[in-house]
This record gives sequence, C-alpha cells and structure tokens, in this order.
Amino acid sequence: MTLWTAAEAAEATDGRVTADWVVNGVSIDTRTLQPGDLFVALKAARDGHDFVAQALEKGAGAALVSRIPEGVAEDAPLLIVDDVQAGLEALGRAGRARTGARVVGVTGSVGKTSTKEMLANILETQGKTHASVASYNNHWGVPLTLARMPRDTEFAVIEIGMNHPGEIAPLAQQARPHVALVTTVAAVHLEAFESVTGIAHEKAAIFEGLEPGGTAIVNADIDDADVLRSCAQAQGAGIVEFGRNAADYVLTDVTQTADSVHASAALDGVPLSFDVRSAGTHFAMNGLGALATCVELGVELDQAIAGLRRWSPVAGRGVRETLLLASGGQIELLDDSYNANPTSMEAALDVLAAAHGPRRIAFLGDMKELGAQETAMHAAMADVAAMAHVDQVHCIGPLMQALHDALPEGKRGLWTETSAEMTSHLPDLIRAGDIVLAKGSLSMALARIVDGLRKMGQGGALEP
Repeated sequence: MTLWTAAEAAEATDGRVTADWVVNGVSIDTRTLQPGDLFVALKAARDGHDFVAQALEKGAGAALVSRIPEGVAEDAPLLIVDDVQAGLEALGRAGRARTGARVVGVTGSVGKTSTKEMLANILETQGKTHASVASYNNHWGVPLTLARMPRDTEFAVIEIGMNHPGEIAPLAQQARPHVALVTTVAAVHLEAFESVTGIAHEKAAIFEGLEPGGTAIVNADIDDADVLRSCAQAQGAGIVEFGRNAADYVLTDVTQTADSVHASAALDGVPLSFDVRSAGTHFAMNGLGALATCVELGVELDQAIAGLRRWSPVAGRGVRETLLLASGGQIELLDDSYNANPTSMEAALDVLAAAHGPRRIAFLGDMKELGAQETAMHAAMADVAAMAHVDQVHCIGPLMQALHDALPEGKRGLWTETSAEMTSHLPDLIRAGDIVLAKGSLSMALARIVDGLRKMGQGGALEP
C-alpha cells in the first residue's frame, strides 16, 4: 500500500521533488531499510546524507535530504527540504492530520513502553492499529512514527519520552492524542531536573497536546498527582484516575505466580478482574492504566480485558526464560536488562524475591542520569525490602560499587566495572536451580550477561 506519493510529501514538507515516486514506508537506518522506503537523512552520530547512495542502492523509493549528496544523481528520487529534522516533523504532522484514527499518547518515568505494547495488543482486537516501534519516543521517534502511520489507521499508540525539560509538549502537540496516559512519575533523569516534582511538570506537558475534549489518564498514587491534575484541568481535559487509593479504577489485590499476575480491581465500585502474562505487581498497575485508556477510546471493558491477555513482555523488559545448562540442570532467567532506575530496579527485585528456587541471584548494573544523589541512590538499594530475599548480588559499574559496599558480606557477590568482565566469570557464579535477574541501564550492556547465560546452555532458551 502506498504510504506517500512525491506530491503528497512535497506538499506536507514544502519541499521540492526531483522525480515522481511513491514510497510504502519510512526509514532512518540503512541497516533496517526495506525496498520502497523513504530514507530520511537525519544528522545524528553520522550525517545521514553520507548513506543516501547506499539507501538508494538497497531499493529506497526516495530520500528526504537537505542537499543532493555526493555520488547521487541529480535526477535520483529525492525530496529536498531546508532542514531534514523539520521535514520529518512536517511529514509526521501531515500523517497525523490525514487519518481519522483515535490516538493515545503514553508517557511516564517507568512502564511507558510496556504499557504502550499492552495498549497496542488490546486495540489490535478492535481495528487497524499503528504503534511506536520499540522505544521510538524522542524528537525523531515520534515524528517518524506519525509519518509511518497508514491513512486508514483506526487506532494509534504514540509513546512520548524525554531526557530534559521542554521536550514532551512539542511531541505531544505533533501527536495530538485524544487520550493521554501518564503511567507514573519517579526519580529518573534527575540530573536534568531539580526534583521529582519538576519531572511531574514535564510529564504533565503531554496533556498540552490533547485534542479538544480529550481525556487525561492519571496515576492517583504518585506523590505529584496534583501536578498532573492541574495541567489536565488547565487544558480543559476530562480526568480519569487509576491507582490503589481513591480513584475511578482502583486496584484492590494482586496475586503473583511464576510468570503472571491476577489482579482484582473496581471501576466506580463495581468489581472486575484481569490477568497480565508477566510476573511483577507493577505490571498489574500498568495494565489497569491501559484498561482505563482503552475504555476512554471506546472499547468495551470486557473486550479490553480479553485483549490485555494477548500481551507479554518483550526481550529485556521482564521476559522470563528457562535455560538448560550444559553442565546439567537448569536456571530461570529474568531478563530485565533494557533499562533501570530506582523504581524499576526495586520492582524487578520484588519479582526476583517472589520467585521460588534454591538461590536468587541478581546481576545489577549502574542506573544512569540520577544527578547529585546517584551514589546514595545506588547504596540505598541495599535497604529495599526485596533485598532480604535475594541470596547474592553481583554489581557492575562505578556507581554500583556503592551498592556493593553497602551490602552485607553474605549477600555481596562480585563487582566488575563492565558487563564484559562479569560475563567471563558467569560459570563460577551460577549453578543449577538458580533464579537469575539481569537489570541495569542500557549503556551498561546487561544484555551481555543475558547472552552469556544463554551460551551456558545446551540448545539455548526454552519455552517457560
């Protein structure tokens, strides 16, 4: 199906085309580009113009550029604009404007990607659904997602993130959601904010992009819920709240098994229950927020609950696997290696603590962007309640040395500066029957620990 014609893209971006063309996708990376894609020559670590010739050789239908790159013919299929980033944003706005889709925006310090995937799984049962890929939630990820949106989309789920103040509002204004959800507010990116309240104000800015008559979905349990409410009210939005305390959707009980949770809740006092196919009570709260969002989008509650059962976590975000060891026996792996902050780290340790096995082992990497209190925040992980049920903790990175030092001697495992160093010690640290958690910020490469554990097996990962 044609996504953009040359004429449509030129009109959307106020650009100039060098030939007539059509594209059926949009890409910013030649490594994943598909034939027929529009290649967008963004400037990041490298200038995308350096890869235009390669993209066209791989079958790109056209390229979005600010100049004709060296080695590219003047009659090559190009869309020339003054600024490529601005051109992508304009294309995204046009993609959003031409669709009649019901749009939801998702942000939050923790859980936004998992909740976005929950929403997509539910909405796919209701109509043609378009959602952000992976964690494409920044200044290029949001317009890219919008530019990729087929014109016949019925539901769209747009993830919106930030690292610094002032980033969310313009992205939300591009997405123009009918419903916007803030999963939670926590101590993440503190090096760029003076306080968690400052983070709450930034997260609340998603409501500035709401369509007239839109709805704000607010986690009533967070300390700065009033900040979210005030921003939503200033936009004239309706407010729907979820949480364990006074709210429209109240989570009343969570029962956790090895690989799922069963939640009891109430909507305006009427009991309901739902299941989430992943261990971790935090997933129950994310699921409740997703259900509230889908109901506001017009989905019947029982259908939303059924759709939620289709979701399961993706690699690095809470996946549980059984691995056979070449030496005999097996281990249970909790792969939560994609990212980390104090809130998500404590939630992951809760899951590990609730697991049943002879030993519970954690490999924990540095949590980044925590600001002046980063050392104290790492050391404080030694005192979270779940740590009492963890048998041994191996620490990775300069910041995690603070946790290593704070742990009681019997719980204190190995410390290394990098995941690569730790990986070489895995055969000496793991034995059959262990339940093993891997968790850390993305730059700490805890995925290397996960890969190392899998390589200890004979035949790789098995279905849990």
